[in-house]
Amino acid sequence: MGLFDYFKNSRRSDTALALDIGTHLIKALIFRTDESTGRGVVIGVGKVKQSLGDMQSGAVSDIEGVVRSCEKAINKAAEMCGESPNQVILGIAGELVKGKTTTVHYERLKPKSKIDLPELKNIIQKVQWKAFDKVRKQLSWETGLPEIDVRLINAAIVDVRIDGYRVTNPVGFQGKDITISVFNAYAPLIHLGALQTIASELGLDLLSIAAEPYAVARCLGIEDKVEFSAIFIDIGGGTTDVAVVRNGGLEGTRMFALGGKAFTKRIADQLSMNFEQAEKVKIQYSKNQLSPDYTKKVKDALETDCRVWLSGVELALEEYSEDDLLPSKILLCGGGSALPGIRTALLSNAWGENLAFARNPKIKFIRPPDVKNITDETGKLTSTQDVTPMALANLALDFTGNEDILGGVLRRAVKLMQS
Repeated sequence: MGLFDYFKNSRRSDTALALDIGTHLIKALIFRTDESTGRGVVIGVGKVKQSLGDMQSGAVSDIEGVVRSCEKAINKAAEMCGESPNQVILGIAGELVKGKTTTVHYERLKPKSKIDLPELKNIIQKVQWKAFDKVRKQLSWETGLPEIDVRLINAAIVDVRIDGYRVTNPVGFQGKDITISVFNAYAPLIHLGALQTIASELGLDLLSIAAEPYAVARCLGIEDKVEFSAIFIDIGGGTTDVAVVRNGGLEGTRMFALGGKAFTKRIADQLSMNFEQAEKVKIQYSKNQLSPDYTKKVKDALETDCRVWLSGVELALEEYSEDDLLPSKILLCGGGSALPGIRTALLSNAWGENLAFARNPKIKFIRPPDVKNITDETGKLTSTQDVTPMALANLALDFTGNEDILGGVLRRAVKLMQS
């Protein structure tokens, strides 16, 4: 019996688990909330390599295998802090996970009357159903299937305006035209069902399932900065997640199935070695620990894949460049972002012919200390690959803090659509 099983009988309600089930690694963070500051404090960390067949393109392909690996990762985290949580927040990725901001204009029949809670609920529900219909049609077109059962997983208010004036809470205001923009993230039911089964097999209450690019884009506290604009790129083992933020609001997210695992396979093929050896070489290359001659061999082997990856980023950004200039700030995280070729490709002139940036792109890496509301007490979170599970933990704090009126209305609308 592992430590995780032992602690099941003595779990504490003031701790929670953030579980990042990646294609290559499972990362488990146990954290508690500091009541005096409202920040999350990481007290246990566990990381375990996935078996090669357990995940495909960011989605679970072998539930039993993933559960076994999750138990090992949670055991390591529990051993570090001597505690085990009741609740878990899980991250979800994959090509069919979609995130988009929908804007709806609503004309009031009685502009002199004050907006009340029932009217606000009605407006938000209309926004949500309109967005849901759009994403189902998009997924049907992309997959060629007549109907895909999708579910809403995350939602956030991006912008609210009354007669052109921006407000944070419309209740009590008068006006004729209300414009509400809501970001929604959706995922196929088959993916959500797999994660729900994993949580159940682990004996954990599922606090939330979160789209990982949504979590990463919120980890810097952008919702408090109206002037903030950036492109977030999270390069995991099997997927690359892209999120576009304009003026403090998350405009949309896209994912494509190319990540660090593909680069490792290329090294293995080109340099005639197995996958494990190639992964070690890739890490050494990223840390500049190889000889000059060997560094050149690895660089040449990955050059084509870096160009292909860049094309994926360009396609992901095209729809956000149609009506406005793209943000010039590009923020990178994830284990794959450490590859030198990634930064070089993003700074090259070999892409972006069809994209319009406000200025020449500037690259910055998101580090664990940059995550706004999470403190690492263990000293084990030091890499860009640790940002995503920390971002999930940061998102979980929303479920324990005070909720404003607008957030409460949106949360109830989300629950209605999830039922």
